[in-house]
Amino acid sequence: MSQDPTSYLILCAVCCSPCAASSLTRPRVKLHPRTSCCSSMRSWSLQICFRSLLLQKMAMEMNNHSMVTEIFLLGFQHLNNFKILFFSLILLIHLLTIYENVLVITLVTVSQNLHSPMFFFLRQLSISDLLEPMLLVPILLKTLINEGAKISLIGCIVQLYFFATTEALQCFLLTVMSYDRYLAICNPLCYSSIMNHRFCVKLIFMSWLFGLSFTSVTVITAATQEFCNQNTINHYFCDYFPLLELSCSDTSLVRILIITVSSPVILIPFMVITGSYICIAHEILKITSNIGRQKAFSTCSSHLAVVSIFYGTLFVTYVVPTRNQSQTIGKLLSLLYTVVTPFINPMIYSLRSTDMKNALENIIQ
Repeated sequence: MSQDPTSYLILCAVCCSPCAASSLTRPRVKLHPRTSCCSSMRSWSLQICFRSLLLQKMAMEMNNHSMVTEIFLLGFQHLNNFKILFFSLILLIHLLTIYENVLVITLVTVSQNLHSPMFFFLRQLSISDLLEPMLLVPILLKTLINEGAKISLIGCIVQLYFFATTEALQCFLLTVMSYDRYLAICNPLCYSSIMNHRFCVKLIFMSWLFGLSFTSVTVITAATQEFCNQNTINHYFCDYFPLLELSCSDTSLVRILIITVSSPVILIPFMVITGSYICIAHEILKITSNIGRQKAFSTCSSHLAVVSIFYGTLFVTYVVPTRNQSQTIGKLLSLLYTVVTPFINPMIYSLRSTDMKNALENIIQ
């Protein structure tokens, strides 16, 4: 803080009494208390002056912060000669992902043989697998072409919101699908009465509701932070922690809140799925014939493979990494669940399901 008496004089002349301002310049003279206001008010006036200067300095420091309105995503830097190859590969996977998931949605909607609860849930999973790459891959391709891409702060937060929603939705959808497989194998007599169309719609509605609700808490909390100075994210999309790195305020409580809210969204569905498959495995072991065991296992093998890929990629990306892991490896691991998983899921269900193959043949013919 400046110690210039002239600054004190100006501030005191504005915010304090005139006698307080003049007390800084005229000689000290011992005056009677009843005849001098300055002798009794000098200490109080100077405190006001010092506080005013402090507030002025804080305001100037806040003005010096350039508030972030636009964010620059670095994407994958230094690919050099591999940039065109990497771009072509991502574009090909993206186009195939759109084709596969649209095909699954169309087959389940059109074919009467695929109107069972299992395929009803599969259609919802394909919708989720379609939304996520369409949200993230275009800007990834843009970063590869231009060696980076600009996105507004609001656009970044919106992207984060829908990305987190689709991830949470997949957790709940996979849980619902495991419950469907559990009823089909462990309680087949009551399966049709329990898993009616109305109940299936309720399960999907609750999955979307929970996904949107949990995501709203974390994203709104992250969005209320002040973002200033640095506006560069070393990633190809807006994720929670890379975005919080741009904040000029303390984000420790926000990070704790995000982990606290996100952990149940991931762990509780995982525990329910694990419990369901333990019961399913126990029931399959009771079957004496090998054909019966193979038939029972084939009904849930596709879902088990999708669950393993989904949680495996999340575990590798967010749990295994250490502080010494490079950011490039982290971005490559993120490709597993944002690009690769939506591409693989439809193939797993299509290759393992004879009903899907028959429905596709009927449409082609």
